[in-house]
Amino acid sequence: MNAETSGEDSSGISLLLVEDDQGDALLIREMLSKVDEQIHIHHCERLSEALEMVSGGGYDIALLDLALPDSYGLGTVRKMYSQNMDLPLIVLTGLSDEKTGIEAVKEGAQDYLVKDQINGRLLAKSILYAIERKRIENEKQRLIGELRDAMARVKVLSGLLPICSSCKKIRDDRGYWNQIESFVREHSEAEFSHGICPDCARKLYPELYGN
Repeated sequence: MNAETSGEDSSGISLLLVEDDQGDALLIREMLSKVDEQIHIHHCERLSEALEMVSGGGYDIALLDLALPDSYGLGTVRKMYSQNMDLPLIVLTGLSDEKTGIEAVKEGAQDYLVKDQINGRLLAKSILYAIERKRIENEKQRLIGELRDAMARVKVLSGLLPICSSCKKIRDDRGYWNQIESFVREHSEAEFSHGICPDCARKLYPELYGN
């Protein structure tokens, strides 16, 4: 393994390069160093090493070769994606594997690049775009999760509620009777403030309404 640090930098972009060809790895380093000094590269040569490195987070993006000594093809993308679903992935392919690159995007990668067709500016731009696309995707999933939770809470309060005609307590799914304030607070985001309506005020304080 050729990882220089643990994957955490105080500034810039922390990139994990998973590439077993030393020549290609060196070329990528040179290309990026000429266009963006804020991209810090951490290199490993095997998928097993990469999976261990990304399991604890700390990386902003991974640049992933599909032909590694211990993994080949789309299975490489699936394993990497399942290990850290929040990590943006860019797949590196050979010219003959361009179709596989397209399939890799369908499997969760943000982009694919053909090795013989990239340069420093193209690679740096792809890295920035991939990080932003993944950020938007993660935010979308977070909002969908919050919406589902909200809809589930609303659903609880939208059906028929068994309520006592005398004391107005509500019976829950377990058969227990709860004060209406407790039930609504538990099943929604509502909070209660207390006051007194005119009808109750007349009953409780008739002396104030004698005239």
